[in-house]
Amino acid sequence: MSKIWKKNIIIFLFSQTLSLFGSSLVQYAITWYITLETKSGTMMMVSIIAGFLPSFILSPFAGVWADRYCRKNLIAFSDSLIAISTLLLAILFLMGYRSIWLLFIVSAVRSVGTGIQSPAVSAFLPQLVPEEQLTKVNGINGSVQSFVMLLAPMVSGGLLSVASIESIFFIDVVTAALAVSILVFFLQVAPHEKAVLNQDISYFEDLKSGLHYINHHGYLKKMFLFCAIFFFLSAPVAFLTPLQVTRSFGDDVWRLTVIEVTFSSGMMVGGLLLASWGGFKNRIHTMTLSSILIGVSTFSFGIIPNFLLYSVVMGFLGLIMPLFNTPAIVLLQEKVEEEYMGRVFGVLNMIISVTMPVGMLFFGPMSDTVPIEQILIITGILIGIVGVFIVSSKDLIEAGKQKQVKERIIE
Repeated sequence: MSKIWKKNIIIFLFSQTLSLFGSSLVQYAITWYITLETKSGTMMMVSIIAGFLPSFILSPFAGVWADRYCRKNLIAFSDSLIAISTLLLAILFLMGYRSIWLLFIVSAVRSVGTGIQSPAVSAFLPQLVPEEQLTKVNGINGSVQSFVMLLAPMVSGGLLSVASIESIFFIDVVTAALAVSILVFFLQVAPHEKAVLNQDISYFEDLKSGLHYINHHGYLKKMFLFCAIFFFLSAPVAFLTPLQVTRSFGDDVWRLTVIEVTFSSGMMVGGLLLASWGGFKNRIHTMTLSSILIGVSTFSFGIIPNFLLYSVVMGFLGLIMPLFNTPAIVLLQEKVEEEYMGRVFGVLNMIISVTMPVGMLFFGPMSDTVPIEQILIITGILIGIVGVFIVSSKDLIEAGKQKQVKERIIE
């Protein structure tokens, strides 16, 4: 019944929005604290690696868990783990222990929670939403998340100006507690079929069967290869632009807030645009357009001399990001069999978790000797070139075709 699935998705998205808001406050606070205290590309590299490496290591197993166990419970557990680590950090800061390395350790623990949560959330959505509504719901979800990302830097920047960083940590604890409570007590969804069955095979056999599934589907192998290259090359525009702003335009918190706000505003509009438009008939064509425009935007950051124009382009980058992310996710949600969904998204999360830190391992130290502008120019050109090559794959083009489906009922 349509009212039931709509009610469930509203409850779920509200819970995840609360959780995301608190987590975003903390993430901005940690990133800006490290950026402003150290002004070091190497320290930024360490921070990024601490935030991604644990998720990479855990992702294959987390994908198996998402296919074996109740996904709702996994999401609640991961939110709780992240909140507890933040609470401990807040207590240590209040006690006077304010080492940068504490932030790295907590970022690593939070990464563990993210590693568990990401494949579970991606695999959980098709349980809640009719297949023909996945693009719209993912687009709306992206816009809601972007609104949070728009609000979070303003709130975080404002709080850092008038209060201690510990106050932000405590806000995250409260929002996480509320999010978990809503998820556990108000979202009534039956576990997926495999979660209620006795598991006859081991974790490693489950993991092996998931890798076997990916290996025997050409479009998945090519999609993951493309994503690996894309996210490696995207590391500078994702993580070095705040450092570029502090070096080239000034180290004021408001400047960092502006670029985050404009980017998130663009993503919010882009998500709504995709929710209403749906993208091209072939999802790969939408991803290709986005990749080329992302490359152009990245290149532009290397030649723009004015902070106002820089902010405008950052907003445009945000606008076109959903045209890449959402079609990629929906393509997998539509094409992958339900029993393999968690493992496939687990491997995707593993790829993202390793390629961006490897990118920072390469580009982070480089940014201390080579102007960031030059790095952005080169990677922007390469992103555009890679985006063109994706349309040459027959497997991806075939997989990207949108299916014509009749509306089904989710109870």
